[in-house]
Amino acid sequence: MSIRIGILGYGNLGRGVECAVKQNKDMKLVAVFTRRSPESVHILTEGAAVCNVSEAADWKDKIDVMILCGGSATDLPKQTPEFAEMFNVVDSFDTHAKIPEHFANVDAAAKKSGKVGIISVGWDPGMFSLNRLYASAVLPDGKDYTFWGKGVSQGHSDAIRRIAGVKDAKQYTIPVDTALDAVRDGQNPELSTREKHTRECFVVLEEGADKAKIEEEIKTMPNYFADYDTTVHFISEEELKRDHSGIPHGGFVLRSGKTGWNGENSHLIEYSLKLDSNPEFTSSVIAAYARAAYRMASEGQSGCKTVFDIAPAYLSTKDGAELRAEML
Repeated sequence: MSIRIGILGYGNLGRGVECAVKQNKDMKLVAVFTRRSPESVHILTEGAAVCNVSEAADWKDKIDVMILCGGSATDLPKQTPEFAEMFNVVDSFDTHAKIPEHFANVDAAAKKSGKVGIISVGWDPGMFSLNRLYASAVLPDGKDYTFWGKGVSQGHSDAIRRIAGVKDAKQYTIPVDTALDAVRDGQNPELSTREKHTRECFVVLEEGADKAKIEEEIKTMPNYFADYDTTVHFISEEELKRDHSGIPHGGFVLRSGKTGWNGENSHLIEYSLKLDSNPEFTSSVIAAYARAAYRMASEGQSGCKTVFDIAPAYLSTKDGAELRAEML
C-alpha cells in the first residue's frame, strides 16, 4: 500500500515535494491544497486532486501524511498546529530561535489528536542539525561551526516579500571566507554571528513604495537580518528574473575537536552540501521524514518530533536486514 501524501501550498517547495513523491515508489500524491482558486493551479501528477484549503478537513481519512509547504514567518506557526489536529504532518519550519515555541504548540495539538507532527525538516534545520549532534557527541572537547551559502535562503526571501511595498525579492546568504578558512586551519576562532556571514538582498518594489523605509525594515528585522551585515539592492523585475531565477544553496557543518589524555591530537569533522535547487533538496528530505511520520503513527506514536527523535531506519525504504547487509 502506498503512503497517501497531501501537499498544502504549491509554491517552490510544494512543487519540489511533488517531484520527490514521484521518486519514492512507496508514496502517492492524492491531493494538493491551495489558498488560490484550484482551477488556476496546474500540477504534474495525473489523478491527484487540487482543492481549496478550506476543503482539507474532508480528506482526514484519505491522507496519511500532510506536508506543509508554507513559509516560516507567518504560515507554519498557525498551520502546523491546526493541521496536526487532523493529519500526521511534516513541516520545514526554519526560524531557529522560535523552534522550541513551535515544538510546544505542535506537540499539544498532535497529542490531542493522536497524530505525529514532525517539524523543522530540511537541511538546516534538519540534516545539518543531525551532523552537529553527531559531531559534538563524538568530539565533546571541541567547537561547532556552521556556514551557509552562498545561496538563496527561501525563508529569508519570503520574509522580505512579506514587507508592504515589496513586489518580489531574493536573499543570498554568503559565508565570510576568512572565517571559514580559520576554522579549517584548526584555529578554533570565536566568531560572532556577524563575523560568519553576510546577507545580500535583491528587491523589486511596488510602484510608489518607500525605498528607504523598506531598506531599514529589512536590515532591522529580528531573527532574519538584524544580526548581520546586510546589503540591499533595489532592481527591476526584469533584472531579478534574468539574474536571480535559480534557487541554489549549500553550506558546511564543521566541528574541530581534541582527543587524547591531554588533548594532544586534533580532529576536524566536515559535512557539506552543494545544491542546485534548495527547495527540491529540502523537499527530498521532507519526503523521507513523511515516511517516518507514517511509520511512527502506524506504531501508535503521537506528538511532535524533530530529526533528533527519529531513528535513521525509519527514513529508508529498506528493511532492517537490507540495511545491515548493504549499508552498515
